[in-house]
Amino acid sequence: MRIAARIILFLLTFIGFYLLFHEIELLHQIVRLLKRTRTDLDAASRQRILEGRKKLAELGQEHTSLFFLEQQLQYSGLKNLFPELTVEWWIAGNAAVLSAVFLLALGLLGPYAAVGAVIVLAAAETVALRLMRARNLRKVGENLMKLLDFLGNYSVTAAEAAGIFSQVSRYMEEPLRSALDACSYEAQTTGDAGLALLSMSEKIEHPKFKELARNMEISIRYSADFSALVKSSRRSLREYLRVSQERRGMLREAAVNMALLLGMSAVVLMTVGHLTDTSVWDLMTGTLPGRAGCCILAVIFGLFGSQMHRAQS
Repeated sequence: MRIAARIILFLLTFIGFYLLFHEIELLHQIVRLLKRTRTDLDAASRQRILEGRKKLAELGQEHTSLFFLEQQLQYSGLKNLFPELTVEWWIAGNAAVLSAVFLLALGLLGPYAAVGAVIVLAAAETVALRLMRARNLRKVGENLMKLLDFLGNYSVTAAEAAGIFSQVSRYMEEPLRSALDACSYEAQTTGDAGLALLSMSEKIEHPKFKELARNMEISIRYSADFSALVKSSRRSLREYLRVSQERRGMLREAAVNMALLLGMSAVVLMTVGHLTDTSVWDLMTGTLPGRAGCCILAVIFGLFGSQMHRAQS
């Protein structure tokens, strides 16, 4: 009996160690897979960046989906907060988070709630990126005239302009400060000030900043007068700010008119609903005129949103 018990104990111990070592080997395989995946993602990111810089130097950028995502990360300021963040890691992280949210909601609330949770999370991320872009766009607009004033105080050629960005950047706010420092560092280390300026123009969303950087790159190639460039940029920026202010004023008036129209429509619907003993929701969704009116309102608000987006760009 004792021998049988020892044999059973030995078998159980052997099985336990076998399962333990097998699990350790499985963990090692998972770690190796993760390391290989990280290496592949980093290599793909480096290759894409090198190709992007080559196309940037040739003035032949392709507006692909990866290029669009790169712009989102750059314009929102996430690349400044997390320098190691790449489009590949952003996509992988989003896929992992959305999958986890979907599986969690699926187990707790069901398939429809899981799909809704994923849609809400993706929409919240899009809105957050848009708000971060709008904040950075506003900060660049507030500091751009100051940048032109500083550049106008330096008696330098266009080729030397990238070198003084490090001196000027300390007086700027983010994201302009990081873009100027990166341009100055790249120009000094590579010796290619033109490509550094083109690369800087892709890091800031403001159209007048892009125009300034590209005009400076042209001035470097053709040895144009840098002081004349700064003066013309000042005039162009003043005109741009004046037109943008007028457009925002018109949009504010339109928003007030739309709010009044929406309020009057709500009053009319409530009056009709009271007379017909029908709820406002049933009038809007259960009748043909109500559905047509909702579609028209959706189109109007969509057009108004596009105009707001254009006014901020």
